[in-house]
Amino acid sequence: MSSIKFVREDQEVIVAEGANLRLKALENNIDIYKLKGKLMNCGGYGQCGTCIIEVIAGLENLSPRTDVENRMLKKRPSTYRLACQSLINGPISVKTKP
Repeated sequence: MSSIKFVREDQEVIVAEGANLRLKALENNIDIYKLKGKLMNCGGYGQCGTCIIEVIAGLENLSPRTDVENRMLKKRPSTYRLACQSLINGPISVKTKP
């Protein structure tokens, strides 16, 4: 088992290893989208780039960046990830809507 600490929301969620970050956030009523993302998100397929999160701690406990993320986030810091493309392999702390 792993955990996700949502810093802005001050909430911790216990998840199974290999869980998808976006799905676990939504299942636990964590709002990861800004207004544009709420209206026009792609449903977790990595095509819109609206589920950006910042990893505060535990970056090594996420799956490596995908080609989609490298393309969408090329001008962003390496700690920024797309929640829909991130699989959890250990405890992490994230900030939503950076």
